Amino acid sequence: MISWKWILGGLSWVLTGPIGGLVGFLIGSAIDGFSSMGSAETQRTSNRARHTEQGDFMVVLLTLSAAVMKADNIVKKSELDYVKAFLVQNFGKEKTLKALQILKPMMNADIPLDDVCRQIRYNMNNSLKLQLLHYLFGIANADNEIVREELDVLKRIAYGIGISDYDFNSIKSMFIVTGKDSDYEILGITKDATNEEVKAAYKKMAMKHHPDKVAGMGEEVTRKATEKFQAINEAYYRIKKERNMA
Repeated sequence: MISWKWILGGLSWVLTGPIGGLVGFLIGSAIDGFSSMGSAETQRTSNRARHTEQGDFMVVLLTLSAAVMKADNIVKKSELDYVKAFLVQNFGKEKTLKALQILKPMMNADIPLDDVCRQIRYNMNNSLKLQLLHYLFGIANADNEIVREELDVLKRIAYGIGISDYDFNSIKSMFIVTGKDSDYEILGITKDATNEEVKAAYKKMAMKHHPDKVAGMGEEVTRKATEKFQAINEAYYRIKKERNMA
């Protein structure tokens, strides 16, 4: 099983405030099962950042997952199955069982979502934020329908972690087809864009979402990036066909 390397490669935290509190309150004895993923125990040094380990970031991942799952006050089996499958793919069955022990109390906890998002905003690069948002959209869409409450939470998370409206709408359009303009929305442009603007938008999106950006960061992450890249290429192909572009 390939570990989710972007957890370590993409983040370094000062584990204080909301995330530190979540680690201490929710993991408890369950963190012992994450011995190969990392421990919640870290050395405190004055004015010095502490680097997260996989167990620490697992709490952040589960926090955002829980926020999306309970957005409409109904936790569906399809959503839980989606999260389980993702965790198994990236962490293995044993660690997934431990993760689910942490997820359960989160479903009833008062999550400091804005504070957690703010900490992500300043400690994760943009490519990884996009992967994270795509994963969260997948949870909301697990039952093939994203309701208003779920979309509101996804917008709140996207804004909190620093994802632009341009990128949010592009990812949203991969899950929510609003009509003939969806291909343009995937590229982050409107239908009145010139051919040159279409080409420029495609190049920008293709570069931003290219699977090479997350190469070696885990099988499931790479697969999701490839899906997004294909969606961008397909949207561009349909627009070119519609416009008879060379």
